[in-house]
Amino acid sequence: MIKPTLLVLAAGMGSRYGGLKQLDGVGPGGETIMDYSVYDAIHAGFGKVVFVIRNCFRTEFEERIRSRYGNAIEFGFVEQELDLIPPGFSVDPERTKPWGTGHAVLVAADMIDTPFAVINADDYYGQNSFKVLGEFLSEQDGKTGEYCMVGFNISNTLSESGKVSRGLCTVDECCYLTSVEEHHNIAKDGDTIYATNQNGERVVVDSSCLVSMNMWGFTPDLFKEGSTFFEDFLRKTTGVNTSEFYIPTVVNLILESGRGRCKVLNTPDQWFGVTFKEDRNSVIIKIGELVEKGLYPSPLFKL
Repeated sequence: MIKPTLLVLAAGMGSRYGGLKQLDGVGPGGETIMDYSVYDAIHAGFGKVVFVIRNCFRTEFEERIRSRYGNAIEFGFVEQELDLIPPGFSVDPERTKPWGTGHAVLVAADMIDTPFAVINADDYYGQNSFKVLGEFLSEQDGKTGEYCMVGFNISNTLSESGKVSRGLCTVDECCYLTSVEEHHNIAKDGDTIYATNQNGERVVVDSSCLVSMNMWGFTPDLFKEGSTFFEDFLRKTTGVNTSEFYIPTVVNLILESGRGRCKVLNTPDQWFGVTFKEDRNSVIIKIGELVEKGLYPSPLFKL
């Protein structure tokens, strides 16, 4: 049975957090959130990890990974930079904003030839989430257009420190995704969850709604499909220096084309992360509780 690859999006500069949150130790032994995801992926049957990073912190990042993981799993690194775009296109000198999560996936195309998962480096997803994701991907070898997304109950994904953005999912009767719509300013007011939709309207969100936390599973054909859509994106956004190319954009376009489908895998796990600096203490407490329950050893990796 094929061992899928884990693609970790770790190129963020942590402007809101005040530093490289993907390298911030929150576990009892200084482990990062990313370390727990890699640990869970190994135990869910993944065979390789690829990290998408930036050139400006590659040395520090790579040294940390090599010293911590040792031979626990095969790993590699790829850089996401503004100039990594298709031939015939150029980067506006005024642009500083990265191209987005969709572009971050595409830069790893040469390093992945198996079904693969995509996660954020600074999000904790839970052991069950990796289990269902690994099981799905291990059955997709040689297939095309067979994607999945781990859907979290929105009430399990809110931040205690501020408003968040989430992709609210619509599924059909067979639990296949029909659309993902980004909502912003999501927070609880009393017992009610409010959000701002793409039209700028404040709406009530059902507490049982499933949301995307950027935990996806893809077959390798996504790279070819995504590259085509990225070129279209570049043509349409010429001169706009703040536009971003997101993973849900790619998925929605493929679904609309009929060339793929996306199974939504439900998970009961509680998501948490370090969106804001104020989240850090809460994350440390939650990780400590998981270690105390015996779900993780300490230290996490014994070299």
